[in-house]
Amino acid sequence: MDATDQPTAIDPVCGMTVKITDTSRKHDHQGVTYHFCGEKCRTRFQADPYFYLSGNAKKRGKLAAQGVLYTCPMHPEVISDKPGSCPKCGMALEPVVPSDAPSAELADFTRRLVISAACSLPLIILAMVPMLGLQMNWLMPFGNYLQFALASPVVLWAALPFFRRGLESVTNRSANMWTLISLGVAAAYLYSVAATFLPFLFPPAYRGAMGVATYFEAAAVIVALVFVGQVLELRARERTGDAIKALMSLAPKTARRVQPDGEFDVPLENIWTGDLLRVRPGDAVPVDGVVTEGSSSVDESLLTGEPMPVEKLPGLAVTGGTINLSGSFVMRAERVGAATVLAQIVAMVSAARRSRAPIQGLADRVAAIFVPTVVAVAVLAFFGWLVFGPNPGFLYAVAAAVSVLIIACPCALGLATPISITTATGRGALAGVLVKGGEVLERMARVNTLVIDKTGTLTMGKPVLTDATSDAVLALAAAVEAGSAHPLAAAIMAGAKARGLTVSPCTDFASVSGKGVQGVVDGRRVALGNAAMLQNLGLAAPDAGALLAAGKTVMFVVADGQVAGLVAVADPVKPGAAEALRALRAEGLRIIMATGDAEATARVVAATLGIDEVQAGMLPEGKKALIDRLHAEGCRVAMAGDGVNDAPALAAADVGIAMGPGADVAVESAGMTLLAGDLSGILRGRRLARATLRNIKQNLFFAFAYNAIGIPVAAGVLYPFTGLLLSPMIAAAAMSLSSVSVITNALRLRRVVL
Repeated sequence: MDATDQPTAIDPVCGMTVKITDTSRKHDHQGVTYHFCGEKCRTRFQADPYFYLSGNAKKRGKLAAQGVLYTCPMHPEVISDKPGSCPKCGMALEPVVPSDAPSAELADFTRRLVISAACSLPLIILAMVPMLGLQMNWLMPFGNYLQFALASPVVLWAALPFFRRGLESVTNRSANMWTLISLGVAAAYLYSVAATFLPFLFPPAYRGAMGVATYFEAAAVIVALVFVGQVLELRARERTGDAIKALMSLAPKTARRVQPDGEFDVPLENIWTGDLLRVRPGDAVPVDGVVTEGSSSVDESLLTGEPMPVEKLPGLAVTGGTINLSGSFVMRAERVGAATVLAQIVAMVSAARRSRAPIQGLADRVAAIFVPTVVAVAVLAFFGWLVFGPNPGFLYAVAAAVSVLIIACPCALGLATPISITTATGRGALAGVLVKGGEVLERMARVNTLVIDKTGTLTMGKPVLTDATSDAVLALAAAVEAGSAHPLAAAIMAGAKARGLTVSPCTDFASVSGKGVQGVVDGRRVALGNAAMLQNLGLAAPDAGALLAAGKTVMFVVADGQVAGLVAVADPVKPGAAEALRALRAEGLRIIMATGDAEATARVVAATLGIDEVQAGMLPEGKKALIDRLHAEGCRVAMAGDGVNDAPALAAADVGIAMGPGADVAVESAGMTLLAGDLSGILRGRRLARATLRNIKQNLFFAFAYNAIGIPVAAGVLYPFTGLLLSPMIAAAAMSLSSVSVITNALRLRRVVL
């Protein structure tokens, strides 16, 4: 047979045509022989034949080609399938679901900040020389040219994003800080360029011994200060995406699929509904499904926030991302990919993160009125000097209009909010309160409702021994629990150690899923478990109603076929929690407990702490729905929690407050973190927020007060009466004084009492 007539097959891995020969690489799977172009493709197929036979390889390639979606942090309704700029505000679009790639805008703005700061520092020194009365005659002939050389890279390159946003604000008829910044910087720079290269055009009143004064340093410093605020904001926004990354990392990268010809570890994206998966001790459950074989204890704090593991037997549901603690079991996948509970939690956190755009600062809201006013005054000054001014009227008109725009340049305004926020975050850190951004402080000052998780927030978050019939009973319980990894076992062992008891070794240890443990201690057959274990042994459970009513978990000790006694554990309330809640109520906050725990246990804790409103048995979506419902009622909500199950609610609340010792996901989802995890930190955070908001308002008053005085003078209202025109040197001094006032006022936050 000719070589061209040899039979061929399609390699199921790479799609290449393979000639079938006696030496071709092949593999038999469920009675079918497949041929491969090389050993690599055959090995891939052997590891995961179902993936290739399902056609999922092509599907994965298509998904990879589609890429990710991008949105604007300020306008979440803007969605694009490629990176770029927001058509409404000019800000760089960022991924809807954060990736590990660094922020391109943050890297770009950081680079522009470095260049702006490097050029601004010598400009400030040059501008201060004549104001300090220093004699540097050798510098006078080319001082303005040197300032021009230093300011030009800042204005013509670094500030380009600000000019673009200023243009967008004009196009969208929405005056804001970008309008003010772009107008002020452009006016200061163009005025200074004209003063440097065309000084003869200016009226005599604008000339001094050193010629026409310039504003190069003001233009550059404003740009540098605004970049400081932008870089801080971008870093805070990037950290908010860490919560989603942390959530995504809870799911394992692979799952162990049980197949007719063996078990294989396969990528998680290759798991399909109906696949059988083995979950070994210590593994994270890969997807949502049902146990079909075996039993184990599973840590479901991801969903409920509760530290007590849940026993899993055949027929019971398991959730992806939860942790298998002890036994091994086989499960059937029922919900995979975006349908899993963990994926839905990720989606909720992501949606909450996008649904609330960063709050526009007080400066922006004032600027919405201030900017049009400044422009109107500049226009009136121009036409007023043009009609009524001395000759040459046009030059006086231009000089007056530009002077108005220059003195309105927001040097102090650019400092007013960032300097207060920077000082406040430093003061908060010293008090154990970490704040992610200025908008968090602004929202925290206005909060009127506090939703608070129970486990790990109001309580310690781990069980401790509270009761034991006797030391002898506790010693038996500790001995039989010494071989268990269950959190209840750790509580019993710690209780025995605290009482100084001697724990004998246990042999013939066995764990009975869903009931308890048993073994031989000092020759006695000992069992420790719940009422179901006693029923299995044919024994009657003693009365433990009072302990159960107090929200405690009760375990019975059986020795040689007789009930010897009981031990009880509970999650105790944090020290100082009751006092902190009383102080928060005195501040006017409405307090609601939201927990995944049972109603009875939640009510016991609420009664101890004086909490009237309790929402129990809540899963992650339930807590987020509670936050949304409170928002619909007009409440301004803070949410305090420490677990993965709290992440969607923390992200959806006006202010998310995470306990420092809690889950990383909760810390990343929240805007405020309490390092010590104590509730008094919430009170300190609220007081800090109120003090910061007051300080920002004071700073804005200083910033605008100087403008309110200086703008009419710059427009020339005093000229008809005194012949006075505002000198650029006086304007520069006024702007410097306003900045000093703002900085001095902001530094008072370092001494605020929390």
